[in-house]
Amino acid sequence: MIEKLVEQLLAELGEDARREGLAKTPERVAKALRYLTSGYERDVKDVLNDALFVEDYDEMVIVKDIDVASLCEHHLLPFIGKCHVAYMPKHKIVGLSKIPRLVEMFSRRLQVQERLTTQIANTLNEALEPRGVAVVVEAIHLCMLMRGVEKQNSKAITSAMLGAFRDRPETRAEFMGLITTGRGLQL
Repeated sequence: MIEKLVEQLLAELGEDARREGLAKTPERVAKALRYLTSGYERDVKDVLNDALFVEDYDEMVIVKDIDVASLCEHHLLPFIGKCHVAYMPKHKIVGLSKIPRLVEMFSRRLQVQERLTTQIANTLNEALEPRGVAVVVEAIHLCMLMRGVEKQNSKAITSAMLGAFRDRPETRAEFMGLITTGRGLQL
């Protein structure tokens, strides 16, 4: 079905979908879109996969520089960047690899960066019941670079701060310092 729609789209753009360079494009686009939206086929329980553990640890846990690639739901153009996630356990921790998997699940859906940021934070908050969760996403949006305002050097930064990260400025400042130390957004 997607293949036929892509053929129609190419025709509307004035192209011949049967010409050599485009002959397999409808199948390639369908495959790419299925992959880029594969997050709809997954849910939190599958991603966390019983990787929650009781542990006597109450300091900040950070996974930073998680690669993010998603499709803007407004233009179906990519936005790419980095995600930084922290939480302060109360009684439970999560396997570290599960955090990037959670980011991946939500980013493989049609998104806006603001919703992506809050979905990650709220999901970890519900699953872990920690003292706090912080998520920062920095991304470059191709819809801003290639069309509209065409600003090549702009990036969007969104954050979600829950619990101690919202209530305690020093906790938030420690997190922000740790994710910015010795790094810049490199794509």
